[in-house]
Amino acid sequence: MALATNLGFPRIGANRELKRATEAYWQGDIDEAALLATGAELRRRHWMMQREAGIEVIPSNDFSFYDHVLDAACLVGAVPERFGWQGGPVPLRTYFAMARGSQGGDGAGAGQSAGPGRGAQDDGQSGIRAMEMTKWFDTNYHYIVPELWPGQRFTLASRKPVEEFREAQALGVATRPVLVGPVSFLLLGKARQPGFDRLSLLDRLLPVYQELLGQLRAAGARWVQMDEPYLALDLGDAERAALRRAYAALAEAAGRQDGADPGALGILVATYFEGLRDNLETALQLPAAGLHLDLVRAPDQMEQVLQAGVPGHLSLSLGVVDGRNVWRTHLPSALSLLERARRALGAERLMVAPSCSLIHVPIDVEREKALDPEVKGWLAFARQKLEEVALLARAVNEGREALREALEASERLAEQRRRSPRRTKLAVQRRLAELQPEQARRAAPHAERRKVQQQHLELPAFPTTTIGSFPQTRELRQLRARWRRGEISQEAYEEGIRREIERVVRLQEQIGLDVLVHGEPERSDMVEYFAQQMDGFAFTDHGWVQSYGTRYVKPPIIYGDVARPGPMTVRWITYAQSLTSRPVKGMLTGPVTILQWSFVRDDQPRDETCRQLALAIRDEVQDLEAAGIRVIQIDEPAFREGLPLRRAGWGRYLEWAGECFRLATSGVRNETQIHTHMCYSEFNDIIEAIAALDADVISIEASRSGMEILEAFRRFRYPNQVGPGVYDIHSPRVPPAEEMVELLRRAAAVVEPGKLWVNPDCGLKTRQYDEVVPALRNLVAAAKQVREAAGQAGQAGQTGREG
Repeated sequence: MALATNLGFPRIGANRELKRATEAYWQGDIDEAALLATGAELRRRHWMMQREAGIEVIPSNDFSFYDHVLDAACLVGAVPERFGWQGGPVPLRTYFAMARGSQGGDGAGAGQSAGPGRGAQDDGQSGIRAMEMTKWFDTNYHYIVPELWPGQRFTLASRKPVEEFREAQALGVATRPVLVGPVSFLLLGKARQPGFDRLSLLDRLLPVYQELLGQLRAAGARWVQMDEPYLALDLGDAERAALRRAYAALAEAAGRQDGADPGALGILVATYFEGLRDNLETALQLPAAGLHLDLVRAPDQMEQVLQAGVPGHLSLSLGVVDGRNVWRTHLPSALSLLERARRALGAERLMVAPSCSLIHVPIDVEREKALDPEVKGWLAFARQKLEEVALLARAVNEGREALREALEASERLAEQRRRSPRRTKLAVQRRLAELQPEQARRAAPHAERRKVQQQHLELPAFPTTTIGSFPQTRELRQLRARWRRGEISQEAYEEGIRREIERVVRLQEQIGLDVLVHGEPERSDMVEYFAQQMDGFAFTDHGWVQSYGTRYVKPPIIYGDVARPGPMTVRWITYAQSLTSRPVKGMLTGPVTILQWSFVRDDQPRDETCRQLALAIRDEVQDLEAAGIRVIQIDEPAFREGLPLRRAGWGRYLEWAGECFRLATSGVRNETQIHTHMCYSEFNDIIEAIAALDADVISIEASRSGMEILEAFRRFRYPNQVGPGVYDIHSPRVPPAEEMVELLRRAAAVVEPGKLWVNPDCGLKTRQYDEVVPALRNLVAAAKQVREAAGQAGQAGQTGREG
């Protein structure tokens, strides 16, 4: 019989219980035992929910208090020396310090005593910097990057996978533990020494995995899921050889994978987000009992796998339900793929599954009481997706006739969606058809624009600014919540927003920033805020997904053509500008990021939807300019995130994504300065495409990596201005001015000093004012110091020339 299975479930809780408990722990309001109890209750609830949905193979060890890759690093003892770990289980306080950093005197993490022998590199003032964070492939989920170094030793430092398996076992739930596969773990990591081959550590790492598999086997596990997403990416011979070597060793520890050992622990190698393609032969040769395929992203690989010949001992897990998007599955089409596999292999060798872990979708659409009924009928969240998986598995086993009613209902729903007038706006379609190439080009090159902009803005060398948002205080959130509930009037709400904007403007003037922002007090989310003011979007009340740690977002849902009925930001930005003589940036979210951070319609190409978004943002940019705003920032933190995982698709994506950014930004005069912001992105391989965006200033995340990201700018002479972040806003740590000065000196060694801006890594929304104010004061002090040093060096050079 084909089995209904799942690869991973959202951790956060239907009411964001994990966020509230974790942040309460950080603040010292609850102790470690209370936090652990919350985690146990969420795991219990989620296992039961999956069982009730009809899932027969339920994952365990997919739960995490912060990030599953960080969990994997702690599992194998990959704890950087600066955190003072002495071996044994990694304490929870150290775990969180690795993710968030720690402030002076607290070597083990926020709100907890370092304890003896811990925090060896914490000087009591500057604290310990967090590990780097970056995007999980092409998603908006961020993972903590393992740090790898030559001679690194690994040890089994956690029993979390075994403990959670037994925890479920005690509840009567047999689970399949989920692990980050050893090869992907190393490739996800970062070499701390230039030129160091991460895969050279594989032979040191494998014994830890073997020991863990032995413990899981002894505990009674019958399957383990090894996530190897890199198997679906572009690989070379060395990576393929590493996979073969790794799984030969793991199979030995797990028992024979050919079915001859009835007590073996079956290994399922899980790939997702792309097709196997040129790695197919390697995947089929691995000594594993199962192989998971993402048939949503790459449905064509099903036929390729069957034609290549599936070894007789190998079962296939077929991901036919989209784990990345929220649309209901067209059950007849998904079933056709499954029936093809059943005819070739038999039902007993099939597992029906989502395409990937469901951490990328909300939990339950039935909680959305305010959602338009027609649009709601098109949607499936995690719970509904698992019900679809169970239905499809039943259809494989019992035949189409047994589920005829469900299949016919799915067909009717698809047809109703195709015919819905909500999907199309003729005016938007006409405007797209009339686009001209010159609309995506600025009137003059940057060198000319820069001279005009400097005349208008009169900024000093190393100008200072922030990325946009300021802390969203409890009072501000309460104001917004009371307004939404109708407890205060529109006038009272707007007066509260005006007071907050004035407070933020005055604070920035006092600190001494050169280009100000209005602080975005009226915005709950940088994508949702704009989507709520455009046609073609739907919104949820409970549709939260995890971005990183306790940072959750509610992605809007694009179901139809996008248009902007009227100005979205002009009133608040112009109010802020009226309060000061210093320039205030207009703050917008770019079209590619709105696309990437929304659940996007699947009934037309993504580039067409992105052009619709670009035209809407273009209109807003022009309205801001007409209202007298001289600096406008269009954030594109998701620009690289949208890059296809296979290089063969890069060219086309970069062409249309770059065109969309320029389309949004190129309708302004030369004197209007266009900024953009990108964070947690590797630019080395797309720096030419970043330059082709032709933004006057680009600000980027750089502080956690110690400005390593600027290596891209060393190789490529970037023509415009750059603001590498000198303040890591994802950590509660306040960096000293001296540290920022050193980062700026490193940046000035790569980028012409006259092109450098000084700014934090990202927006300040998630931080507290008692962290932000001293950090920004240090930032301004650092800028002044490098500005003075540059001026003195210039005077010395002039004196030398005169002599």
